[in-house]
Amino acid sequence: MEHAIYLVTLVGTGLVVAAAFSSLIAFRFGAPLLLLFLCIGLATGVDGLGIEFDNARLAYFAGSLALAIILFDSGFGTPLNALRQAAGPALSLATIGVMITTAIFSVAAFYLLNLSWLESSLLGAAVASTDAAAVFFLLRAGEIHLRERVRSTLEVESGTNDPIAIFLTITLVEIIATHANPEANVLATSLAVGFLINMGLGAVIGVLGGLAIVRLVERLNLDHGLLPIFVLTLSLMVFAAAGAVGGSGFLAVYLAGLVAGNSDIRAVTILKRFQDGMSWLAQIIMFLILGLFATPSQFPAILVPAVLLGLFLIFVARPLAVWLCLVPFRLPRPEVAFVSWVGLRGAVSILLAITPLLGGLANGRLIFNAAFIIVLVSLVVQGWTVGPLARRLGLIVPARLGPLDKVELELPGSAHHELLAYRVAPGSPVARGERIPRWARPSLVLRDGRSMRFQDMGRLTAGDQVYIFVPDRYPRLLDKLFASRAVVDPEDADFFGAFPVDPARLAGELEAAYAPGLTEAEQKLTVAALVTERLGGQAEYADRVMIGPIELIVRDVDEKGRITGLGLSFEPTAPVARVPVFLSAGEIADRIAAFIRNWRKPVETQAGESEPGETAAPEPAAQKAASES
Repeated sequence: MEHAIYLVTLVGTGLVVAAAFSSLIAFRFGAPLLLLFLCIGLATGVDGLGIEFDNARLAYFAGSLALAIILFDSGFGTPLNALRQAAGPALSLATIGVMITTAIFSVAAFYLLNLSWLESSLLGAAVASTDAAAVFFLLRAGEIHLRERVRSTLEVESGTNDPIAIFLTITLVEIIATHANPEANVLATSLAVGFLINMGLGAVIGVLGGLAIVRLVERLNLDHGLLPIFVLTLSLMVFAAAGAVGGSGFLAVYLAGLVAGNSDIRAVTILKRFQDGMSWLAQIIMFLILGLFATPSQFPAILVPAVLLGLFLIFVARPLAVWLCLVPFRLPRPEVAFVSWVGLRGAVSILLAITPLLGGLANGRLIFNAAFIIVLVSLVVQGWTVGPLARRLGLIVPARLGPLDKVELELPGSAHHELLAYRVAPGSPVARGERIPRWARPSLVLRDGRSMRFQDMGRLTAGDQVYIFVPDRYPRLLDKLFASRAVVDPEDADFFGAFPVDPARLAGELEAAYAPGLTEAEQKLTVAALVTERLGGQAEYADRVMIGPIELIVRDVDEKGRITGLGLSFEPTAPVARVPVFLSAGEIADRIAAFIRNWRKPVETQAGESEPGETAAPEPAAQKAASES
């Protein structure tokens, strides 16, 4: 017995260490980390090294707890400004998008796997949600600096679409297991009512649970070593409480993390570091268990139809669902195309595919094997192409900051103050003599092993380590002061235009200088307001607007989204991707309006020619000047 305990511990820890080492390969080559974890699990399973693991309940239980930890960390690390920026598109994808994907995919599954309609819908619901861990690891490993709008949309969608898919999957399993065959209207009604109750209870308990976590952390003077464990335990209590009363525990734990992470919670730096490590451990354990649970020798029987379903999901179901959900929003076609492609399936899909086995369905193993193969297809096809596609679509933007060496130190007993330690980078503004703002209080400088007061150091030099006392949440300005020059400077003409434009100047000056064809109302706006209006009411870093012969590029925005820097170019300076599909509602309306104008134009022209005594339209000023010259 004692020997068995040591052997199990040795094998388990060996798998975790192997998975951790595989992350080095993933970071080096940009490979999908989840794919490596799954492959390690498959290689050590019954068809590999011979470790037998066929306990569906244990796999589902462990996977659910791991997913709850991951979702809490995801919510804790999602800032509210990202949620505001992408709330509409992301929540549309997380709700309506999951349902549309399920419906479209179920049609293909019905014909390719010869399943019933309910079983086909069950498989579709299992693979309808995206995997946040896989998506953002790929973006981080490839050092891909995406537009904030795209990144926020993917982040919020991945964090909020799991509860919807879980609800649909469990509901369909219960219907099939009870041999119920309700009519379409009865099924739709029961799903709608159950969905509202499930999500409503989960949302209420999640928000209340998040507020309770913040209050308890502030009231209880726990040791810093115990505090992260206390918060993690409370988050799992929120997850369990919501599920116990019929709500969505996964939605509850995500919202609890969102509320706690965006409050002035004590020891936030310690909590983030701990949860980051626990999230990695949860991902490794979940992926390894799911890989161990699979039986690759059963895959060949359904390999061809499952691969075809995976390709159908990638190239048909997901793009159609994304386009239908994002039509009301004025997102550029390259961004919509990228969001539709970066819909990687991962551990959640495999975890949900275990529920048919728990429900005792006749085709439960077939559904699980098909979902597993679909996930592998998604990771292989989409996982290796995220970076190249982002560059192809022109969604990569220069980093705002260069390399930055910063450490956040938590002050004992203070929730609203921080001590930041910066190492002065060569070429940074402070190394070139830029002054530190008055609201920051430099207290200590380390140079060549000696510590001195900041007032006695004189000018900072590269390599100095500066400790700065900052009240509340420090502004982004400090990072800019201590960071080295970015890879692409914000004033580089290759991306941000030939020269800067003052955002506060009137747009009428652009009309006078370049004649881009602005209306009288637009000429009365500031240049910043004009750009913001052309972008649909919201501007972000590296956005671009073509106005006649010139292009205006957003060089920087402040924390409230207001434009603080603009560049001007006489020709496009960034790659322009031509995407023939994914028209937004605004583009559709513009094309319809243009079609109507072109259709009426010949009629109006003929009517104008038949009217006697009508004079020709006045010649435009620019054309008249050109003809006179």
